[in-house]
Amino acid sequence: MLQKAMYAVPMLRASAALTLVFLVAALAQWEGVPSDPSSVAGGGDGRGDGMREIVRKERLPYRSRQKRAWIWNSYYVTEESEMISPKKIGKLKSSKTADGTTFKLRGDGANSIFTVNRNGDLFVIKTLDREEKSMYNLTALLYDGRDQLVEDAGEFVVQVNDINDHIPVFPRTYNGSILERSGIGAKVVQVTATDADDPSTVHAELRYSLRPEGERSAFEINIITGMITSRVDTLDREDKSQYVLVVQAKDMRGMTTGTTATTSVTVTITDINDNMASFTQDTYDLSVPENQRLEEKIGTLTLDDRDEIQNKEPVFTIQPNLSRQFALSRSPQKDGHLMLKKALDYETKSSYSFIVDVHENSLQFPADNKNVSITKARVNIRVLDVDEPPVFSKPSYAFSVMEEEMATNIGIVSATDPDQANKAMRYSVEDQECPVGVNPVTGQLFILRKLDRELRTTHIFQVRAQEEPSGLHSLVRVNISVQDLNDNAPELVWDDIFVCENDMAGTVIGRLSATDRDEQVAYFRYSLVNPSDNFTITKNASDNTAVILVRQGTFRLDDPRDYTLGVRVDDGGRPPRSSVMHVPIKVCRCDSRRIHTQCKAAALRMGVSIHALIAILVCILTILVIVILVVMRRRFQKESLASMKHSGEIHEQLVTYDEEGGGEMDTNGYDVSILTSARHDGSLLLHPDHGIHPSLYARVQKQPCGQLHQQHHPLLPPHLLPPPQPPAACKGDMAVMIEAKKDEADADREAVPYDTLHIYGYEGGPGSLAGSLSSLESSCSSAGSGGPEYDFLSDWGPRFRTLAELYGVDELEAYLPY
Repeated sequence: MLQKAMYAVPMLRASAALTLVFLVAALAQWEGVPSDPSSVAGGGDGRGDGMREIVRKERLPYRSRQKRAWIWNSYYVTEESEMISPKKIGKLKSSKTADGTTFKLRGDGANSIFTVNRNGDLFVIKTLDREEKSMYNLTALLYDGRDQLVEDAGEFVVQVNDINDHIPVFPRTYNGSILERSGIGAKVVQVTATDADDPSTVHAELRYSLRPEGERSAFEINIITGMITSRVDTLDREDKSQYVLVVQAKDMRGMTTGTTATTSVTVTITDINDNMASFTQDTYDLSVPENQRLEEKIGTLTLDDRDEIQNKEPVFTIQPNLSRQFALSRSPQKDGHLMLKKALDYETKSSYSFIVDVHENSLQFPADNKNVSITKARVNIRVLDVDEPPVFSKPSYAFSVMEEEMATNIGIVSATDPDQANKAMRYSVEDQECPVGVNPVTGQLFILRKLDRELRTTHIFQVRAQEEPSGLHSLVRVNISVQDLNDNAPELVWDDIFVCENDMAGTVIGRLSATDRDEQVAYFRYSLVNPSDNFTITKNASDNTAVILVRQGTFRLDDPRDYTLGVRVDDGGRPPRSSVMHVPIKVCRCDSRRIHTQCKAAALRMGVSIHALIAILVCILTILVIVILVVMRRRFQKESLASMKHSGEIHEQLVTYDEEGGGEMDTNGYDVSILTSARHDGSLLLHPDHGIHPSLYARVQKQPCGQLHQQHHPLLPPHLLPPPQPPAACKGDMAVMIEAKKDEADADREAVPYDTLHIYGYEGGPGSLAGSLSSLESSCSSAGSGGPEYDFLSDWGPRFRTLAELYGVDELEAYLPY
């Protein structure tokens, strides 16, 4: 049927095109245009030419919509077919086929998957996979021998037929759960498998089943939908909490030729509260010390409940006569924790026995263990005697004492031993700084030093009561309230008070008030210490204040007098306290509304206390002492430096020069006068014997250290020469001198440590690291010792005559002096 339908598609298309052509022709006749083209081509008026153009334009598109000549059916290829050689799947046919015509393909897989020969035979040359592509749309064209299109494009479809080449696949792992005791048909989980084959064929139609390898006795599965349901209503988590099912999916509608896939499904049985809590024993025996703290566990009544912990809801009941002494609460493990609500006393009662009941209110089904559970148990408690600490008669004590009094009997704290031994007590105060003491035997409290309510109104401390001689003790809190005594004088308070020049008698110029640090209610009385001719005071009874009134007199801003009122204020207490203060009054020039515009400064009150003045003076004296010490130190340093400058001390500067000397240009390393004399003292003149001799300086040699230097001259006899001179200081003598000066400086404890040590190493001297490179010394040392000869200097010409003379060349010709 599918093949016949595909064949009918091109026929329908051709019929529709033919119908459209007839409709266009009928429309042209209705508009007055001849349907025959030849009649339009004939002569006529302009309207006929226009109509011909319209017909031409309308007819041109319909030339391509004439009846086709293609003749074929749809083509089919089976997937996964082995392609050893091209496989023919059909033949393209056209009524216009003639000799020399050829077919060509265009579209999906044209010439790569599908080919056509000159005869129109259609071939497939590759193996196809329907899961990759299930349909190929192709177009056929017919050309003549001149490669001209004979027939317009004709479309056709190649469909890939499916085969059962894929097995079912479970995309994931499935897990399900169901409440225990659920009814038959309760849903657990739905499993679904997929098959890549054509879903419109039986190749992808799956059927589900439970394999016998799994635990399928309590479950079943819908063969089409894959929904797993329960088939029993007796599932019990306490007996079996998990089932593993093996589900099979098979294609081909479950036929034996189909392929299969399996997966495991884990079904968990969810717990409900279907078991009753039960005591693990009939009797519980506990021992509790009498000093056991309240609201703490004294024992555990264990329960047996097979349900999971979130479904355990035990409820405990204690017999009414002991419910105020003991209580039961659920522990995190849903056992019973026995708690102590009221303190035990061994001396009063040494044992307790009572019944405890347990039940559950949230059971969803009749309990499985209702016939074997233990819901009542007896609890026996034995109270253990312990040595208890003292017990005070009150949990706390409160007393009051009058300030500034040395009270000897404030009150008594009392404690007793609750044990049968009834040991004696000894009392003490915990706070060592507390101003209250206690009699160690009687517990009577007394004052150690006077109390001041204005400094501290309440004293709170702890009193220890300790047994003798065991040392057990208890503490109690004591609160001492200090009662007020009228021991503080009132203090006067006022704002800025001024009197205007034009104030009349009875004018209120200021208001006075007072404060009192005492707790008692004060009724202040105000009065003047000395009567005043200008002012008076009147008390305002409504607010316990007073006002200053002008009594008489005119006031002037240029009046040199200052006005000050001595005011006494009395608090009216018992005993009464009073104070006197001086109130300054300024004189001002005021406007009509008594707003001052200019005032004369009144006498200022001393606002600095004596202690503050003493502190300021001490700071000033300290600063002065520091300044004096700094000045004296600097003066001493200047005097020390001045005395050092005039003391004649020599601070040697000894520097080590271990580098090469400056040669002939070094005029500081040797006596330059000799070199100068060699040139200007006539020693270079011609001698009487008309011979040339070395200069005097050329014959000077350095003497060894420790030898006298004897000067000689060729023209003077020896007895006319000056006496031998000591040689220049050599390194040995210099070292001795340096060591002496260093020892002298080290021994001088009063010298300022400004000395620095410098070492002078003479060039060419013994032990010099640099050695001697001086041409002068080498010349001197070489004379008469077979040193190097400098006769070649005479060959260098007149410009080097002086140099040749310095080096003692004997062959020089006579020359005139410079």
